[in-house]
Amino acid sequence: MSNAVVPSGGETKHVRLAVLGLMFGLLLSMLDGFIVGTAMPTIVHDLGGASLLSWVVTAYALTTAVTTPVWGKLGDLFGRKRMFQSAVAVFIGGSVLAAVAPTMVLLIAARAVQGIGAGGLAVGAFAVIGDLVPPRERGRYQGLTAIVVAAGTIGGPLVGGFITDGLGWRWAFLINLPLGAVTLVWVGLLLNLPVVHRRARVDWAGAVLLAVAIAALVLLTTWGGSEIAWISAASFALAALTVLAGAAFVWRQRRAAEPLVPLGVFASRSFTMASILGFTSGAVMFACVLYLPLFQQTVQGASASASGLLLLPMMIPVVLVSHIAGRTMTRTGRYKVFPIIGAISTIVGAVLLATMTVNTPSYVTALFMSFMGIGSGLTQQMTTTIAQNSVEQRDIGAASGVVTLLRTLGGSIAVAVFGTMYAAHAAGRVAAQLDAGVATSTRMIFAAVAVTAAVSLAAALGVKEVPLRGRAAADASSPATLSSGAR
Repeated sequence: MSNAVVPSGGETKHVRLAVLGLMFGLLLSMLDGFIVGTAMPTIVHDLGGASLLSWVVTAYALTTAVTTPVWGKLGDLFGRKRMFQSAVAVFIGGSVLAAVAPTMVLLIAARAVQGIGAGGLAVGAFAVIGDLVPPRERGRYQGLTAIVVAAGTIGGPLVGGFITDGLGWRWAFLINLPLGAVTLVWVGLLLNLPVVHRRARVDWAGAVLLAVAIAALVLLTTWGGSEIAWISAASFALAALTVLAGAAFVWRQRRAAEPLVPLGVFASRSFTMASILGFTSGAVMFACVLYLPLFQQTVQGASASASGLLLLPMMIPVVLVSHIAGRTMTRTGRYKVFPIIGAISTIVGAVLLATMTVNTPSYVTALFMSFMGIGSGLTQQMTTTIAQNSVEQRDIGAASGVVTLLRTLGGSIAVAVFGTMYAAHAAGRVAAQLDAGVATSTRMIFAAVAVTAAVSLAAALGVKEVPLRGRAAADASSPATLSSGAR
């Protein structure tokens, strides 16, 4: 059970300001992915190396996934404020290196550095919120988090297009500097956390094994079907490396004095179900963000220049229902019902989207998308709250890292599986047949999304609704090892 150490009621405004600073950091990583994606064609034109273009994305995704659980554990051991600030600093450093990169190879290296920093931004923000706000009160901040996600998803492509056309692609990276600086200063001045006295060593052997397993899996899902055939020696080698390194990691965690991922957290049924929800919600979100705009642009003739706006019918419900569900959870203490309703809404939306044809009007697609938005809004933030409420305060960082990692891996695997479906029906089609191919692949993808959402529903039903600890209870049960001070 989570025992958040929170300020007294008179400091609620100060907590809100501190959380706002954390959201700046989350926005930093959200915006970057979409802004850089928009600038890709111009980057290739200036630097060349078109054959290496995919590595600009892969290097970032790889180091982000590998370092996410490490950042979470480091926060548990050495202070979450300190680790969050370190992640922001590394991200800014990587942005500067990317902005001045003279070649594609050096740009890829800089993106790897950026990814290391990005690995600590989301997990750090959610873990710090877990320190500041008890689970019962956390619903008040769900709407704010949803707004940041929506702003990054919708605003990123728009800002990226404006910056690339008006200032040049290097400013797609330099734009991170002012926002990163504001985040560092804001968090440094307004975020105060208790000092946690823990003597422990980082399980670097476990970190290496986990990094190898994640790297092999991400490379398999990224390259499979494009760079390498699914049925090939290279694919089998990566799959075997994933399994062997993963098994070795579990073996190591059972014996480490301070494991990177305490396997005991999976003894909680609710945490295990939250982990499954994190994985499936990542898969669903990636399918929507990648393939719905593709259908709208190719089949329905929507403008690619405003691709972010195409997701408005989904992102507006995400913000609204996240806010409503969060407030309701805070008032009643009940939360299990929300991911259940969310999974059902996602199933309905996915089934409807799986019926689309070349003749489906855009307003009908928008209506179907709203069901997906309702589902995401009721599931994504609740997943983190359920996970954090299921573990001890000392393990919140590790728990947040696990859920964030699984959400990322769910998206990576979804891209691989759904990309194969898309390629089977749309790739290589002549212009006259492209619309029909894209429509067919979209139907298949969202039929698979409906099955994925059914797994989410089963996981949501399996959650054991443990009472959320409130403010007074959290204050009364603060660990004795905590003392005042900022870290």
